[in-house]
Amino acid sequence: MTLARALLFACLSAVLVWFVAQAIALGNARQELDQTLLLTTRAVEAEVDRLRALPAVAAEDARIRNALTGTGPLQEANTYLESIAAHAGADDLFLIDSAGNTIAASNWNRPGSFVGQNYDFRPYFQDAIATGRGQFYAIGVTTGVPGYFLSVRVEVEGAVGVMVVKLDLRPLEETWRAAEADVALADEHGVVFLSARPEWQYRPLVGLTPNVLNYLVTTRAYEGAGLGEAAPLFAETPTGADARGADWIARLGPVPATGGQVIAARPTRSLQVMAWGWALLAALATLAVAAVAKAIEQRRQITALRLSQSAKLESMVIARTADLGREVEARSQAEADLRATQEALIHTEKMAAMGRMSAAIVHEISQPLAAMEATLSAAELGMQPGDTATASRIGKARDMIRRMQRTTKHLKSFARKETAELTLIDLRAPLKSALDLVRPRAKVVGVEPRLNIPETRVPIMAGAVRIEQVVANLLLNALDAVKAVPAAEVSITLTVDEGQARINVRDNGAGISESDLPRVTDPFFSTKLTGEGLGLGLAICQAILADFGGTLDIQSAPQQGTQVTVILPLAQQEDQTR
Repeated sequence: MTLARALLFACLSAVLVWFVAQAIALGNARQELDQTLLLTTRAVEAEVDRLRALPAVAAEDARIRNALTGTGPLQEANTYLESIAAHAGADDLFLIDSAGNTIAASNWNRPGSFVGQNYDFRPYFQDAIATGRGQFYAIGVTTGVPGYFLSVRVEVEGAVGVMVVKLDLRPLEETWRAAEADVALADEHGVVFLSARPEWQYRPLVGLTPNVLNYLVTTRAYEGAGLGEAAPLFAETPTGADARGADWIARLGPVPATGGQVIAARPTRSLQVMAWGWALLAALATLAVAAVAKAIEQRRQITALRLSQSAKLESMVIARTADLGREVEARSQAEADLRATQEALIHTEKMAAMGRMSAAIVHEISQPLAAMEATLSAAELGMQPGDTATASRIGKARDMIRRMQRTTKHLKSFARKETAELTLIDLRAPLKSALDLVRPRAKVVGVEPRLNIPETRVPIMAGAVRIEQVVANLLLNALDAVKAVPAAEVSITLTVDEGQARINVRDNGAGISESDLPRVTDPFFSTKLTGEGLGLGLAICQAILADFGGTLDIQSAPQQGTQVTVILPLAQQEDQTR
């Protein structure tokens, strides 16, 4: 390969990788921005909904109703609103009569009091009078402090007024800036009123129409903000939820609580740098491959030249090449075995960590579960006779607690390290426990495994947890085999025959090919996709069964399913009487 051709291939691969890397980076960025949109929307809705019901609740007080009808002192209404606003965490709470004049307010005794001010031009007043409720974001014409206004109409004996609460949403800006999140909120007209970027404040997303500008001027929503001279954030109307600036990208989403939009943005410089980095790596990799190919070609030519010198030299080179091939194969096999051993050690350490974590989880939640069950029992004792609805709820809660206790019991069993000591057990018990363990996985696959066991005890000398581990592993393999099969079936059957206990795990999955069947119990051999398993499951099962004098038999055919049979000797009479 010539140098010019290598450079051409390097440039082409760099361009291709740059486009792919940029597309992937943009996709990941959009997902992150969508998550930011979701969290921001929930935070805004929670803040607005926190005080949404306050005006209606406050309007029910007799002091407010008397103030509106003119039958009570206004000072009592002022004091009441001041107390309610302080307790509810509202910035301001005030009462407006039907003419738009404020007759009582929580800030009655502070500079910039709303008392005596007329707000009939505000949409929150007009909407509340017309429809019963209103909401509006604006810069305060009295205090100059921006806020979100929620209002509700109040009617008392023919007198009509509006109760309004004002929320200061600026703490959200401080939270966004502290988290270094480029987030902004826009109203229903597309005007940004909250933003982590100060330069975005009071700028429209796109150009505003004369009607909208006139409406905002009439309602004095952003008085003094210079909205008419502010340049739009977006040079063109966003397509769907995507928007783009000179050096940033953004995603837009609705905010149902305010009727506006939330915008989440991030700079594109880091994405460009990453894309160029991948492109450079691709170019270097292409040049490296070209250099290797060139070296291989030169080596082939030199070898051919040497082979042509004499037949004797040819035979010597062939012999030496064969030796090198075997050495390379041996080294490759050794490296593969080493990697497999390392992966097995890592997997073993992970399983040990999972066991310790399971024990910790069981320790932390067992006592609260027991306390919850005791609390339910106490509640049941104190329940009124005939209260069947409460009894039913307590019963359902107790069932869920016991289900959680069963789960922690299984976790505790798996977390406990069991020695190879043999004890007399009923083989039916570990089968049931293993089925409970894999039931969540079975629900995901959409299969309900069938369990067929004798009504009488099946005594064997073994370890309960290790038998449970074997059966659970076989069931998980069966569920993996049928997860893409229509009308999938998995069954586990326990029978006793001629002094032996037989456990048959059967599925109607894809089966195992004839060439793979003899190797399925070999360590590190797996028919699953890369990353789904290390190929140790059946090997471990076979080793465990060998400790108990048992065997493992596997019968399978492609597209006909698989049957795995575990054979264990029954306990002798003298073992059962110990």
